[in-house]
Amino acid sequence: MHILKEKFSISVDEDLLLWLDSQIKKKRFASRSHGIEYALNELKEKS
Repeated sequence: MHILKEKFSISVDEDLLLWLDSQIKKKRFASRSHGIEYALNELKEKS
């Protein structure tokens, strides 16, 4: 099953971006998109 994804731009604090990039280096996330998508899914599950 192929899921279509939409591209969009966001602005984030530098601290968050640095943290996200550090998590990518640690192999927690494959990319910035993966990290953002993971966080949004976590929020969605909690609401």
